[in-house]
Amino acid sequence: MIIRLLSLLLALAASPLSAQSGEVISARILPGWRLADGSHMAGIEFTLAPGWKTYWRAPGDAGIPPQFDWRGSGNLAGVEVLWPRPRIIDQAGLKSIGYKEKVTLPLHVKPRKSGGDVTLRGVVDLGVCEDICIPAQVEVSGLLDRATTRPDPRVAAALAAQPLTAREAGLTHVSCQITPAKDGMSITARLTLPTTGGAETVVMEAGNPLIWVAPAKASRQGQSLTVQSYMTHVEGRPFAIDRSALRLTVLGASKAVDIQGCPAP
Repeated sequence: MIIRLLSLLLALAASPLSAQSGEVISARILPGWRLADGSHMAGIEFTLAPGWKTYWRAPGDAGIPPQFDWRGSGNLAGVEVLWPRPRIIDQAGLKSIGYKEKVTLPLHVKPRKSGGDVTLRGVVDLGVCEDICIPAQVEVSGLLDRATTRPDPRVAAALAAQPLTAREAGLTHVSCQITPAKDGMSITARLTLPTTGGAETVVMEAGNPLIWVAPAKASRQGQSLTVQSYMTHVEGRPFAIDRSALRLTVLGASKAVDIQGCPAP
């Protein structure tokens, strides 16, 4: 699987840009509104040409997650990107995870100076695919006015489209058994969770970009969901797994669930 991913990355780098990124994807800042705690809820809206797709934070078997650079911003302490529920996309026999047509990613923005406006400027690097995959880069900017307190319905809808929390979904148990394996670690997660509908895909994230996580295999018996995966360091080094940083997202036909942290059995 690592070889497949490397092949895709090389293809992205080497593919002739038969379509310029500006022709297949555009982006803009939705200025949003100021929250009662002094932070700001904004959004970044991506619009893709018909037939094109881009990727979620964990892109699946193939793909590149978006990378955000906000260093050109003014009065900015930090930005947290929030992710609406993605879809499963078949890509040449590989299962990728992402979005088609149009998606708004909510941005939870913290001003450096409380009570001031924020000038948000960003550069986003991401992969976009149709029959070919190309690297794309978009630049966005916008003024986040401290005086605006009325929610933007587009950002509010994207917030509402996030996966359910473990509590909201009715999760009553989660544990992860981690055992050494050749060049890495095997991990088996066991969840007691009501079904999310139809065939379920589970995405496991390690919380460390240097740890590669194999596509998970999930099986269900009633309320019990078992998930198996494998992790290895991309540089072949020894590593430890931070259980508090483990993240499992269950994607079903009717809903999705975000589970953060996985204690020992």
